[in-house]
Amino acid sequence: MIYIDPPLWPAHGTHFSHLVSDTSLEELHEFAAASGIPLRAFDHDHYDVPLRRYEDLVASGAKPVDGGTLVRALITGGLRIPARERAASLVHPLRGRWDTLVPGAEDLGAELLNRWGEPHRRYHDRRHLLQVLEALHSLGCAERPVLLAAWFHDAVYDGVPGSDEEASAVLAEELLPPAGVPDAETAEVSRLVRLTAAHNPADGDEYGKLLCDADLAVLGRDRAAYDRYAADVRQEYRHVDDNTFRAGRSAVLESLLDRGKGLFRTARGEELWGTAARANLARELASLADRRADADPENGVRPARG
Repeated sequence: MIYIDPPLWPAHGTHFSHLVSDTSLEELHEFAAASGIPLRAFDHDHYDVPLRRYEDLVASGAKPVDGGTLVRALITGGLRIPARERAASLVHPLRGRWDTLVPGAEDLGAELLNRWGEPHRRYHDRRHLLQVLEALHSLGCAERPVLLAAWFHDAVYDGVPGSDEEASAVLAEELLPPAGVPDAETAEVSRLVRLTAAHNPADGDEYGKLLCDADLAVLGRDRAAYDRYAADVRQEYRHVDDNTFRAGRSAVLESLLDRGKGLFRTARGEELWGTAARANLARELASLADRRADADPENGVRPARG
C-alpha cells in the first residue's frame, strides 16, 4: 500500500508531503515513476512531494493518512530508516572514531567527513563508512592500517570504478604523512584502498581480506536493508538510462554470485554474511531480469517508465 501524509512541511516556497510504501521500496519507486515523480525526490525511505501533487497522487491510489500513521506504516513494513543510518546524523559519532584512530589530526578527519558527505553520494556516504568500520569490528579487526584504509577507500567518489579507488589511494598518500602517519603505514593503507577496486585479495593477504569483506558486508544485510542499498546504488547512477543500468548492474551481480562461497574471503565474513548475501544477490538479479522482460515483451528493450 502507498501512503501520503498532509502537505505540512515547508520548503522552497511551498509545503511538502511524504510518500511511502508499507510493502517495499520497489513498490514505492514504481508508483513514483508511474506518477512522474523524479528519483531525486527520494530520501532513503520516502519521496518528498510538493503540495501541488497531493490531490493527483491521492487520485492515483495513494492513501491519505496523518503523519503518525505514515511513520507507523513504515515501521510495520520494516522500511523506516533509523537516525543512525541517515548520513547527516553521523558526523559526531564518526569524528569520535577518527580522533581516537589518529589523535591530533582533526583537520584531516574533518576533510574526510566532508568528502563522505558530498551531496551526489547516495550509497557511498557516511553511512557506508560507518557500516564498513562496524563490519571490521565484527570481524575482530583493530589494526590501524585497515581502519585507515576504510576511511580512505571511497574518499574520492565520482562513480568511476577503478579511477575512484586509485584517486582515493593517492589521496591517502598525500594526506597521511603530514598527519604523522609513518611512510610504511601510509603505503599499506594505499595498497589496501586499491584492493577495493576488485575485492580480490591474495590468499595470504589477511589485511586485504578483512577490508574487502567489510566493504562487501552490505550484501549480507537483511532484505529491507539490502533493498535500500540497491535503491541507493541506482540513485548514484541516476544519470544512466534504465536499460544500460540493468545490463551493467546484472553483470556485477553475476560476477559476485560466480564466486560462490569465495565471495567472502574470511571464515568469519562467510559465517556472518555469506548465505544472506548470495540470496540477496540472486533476488536482485532476478528482479532486474523481470524488469527487463516487462520493459519489452519481445526483446526487453522498451524504454522504462519515467
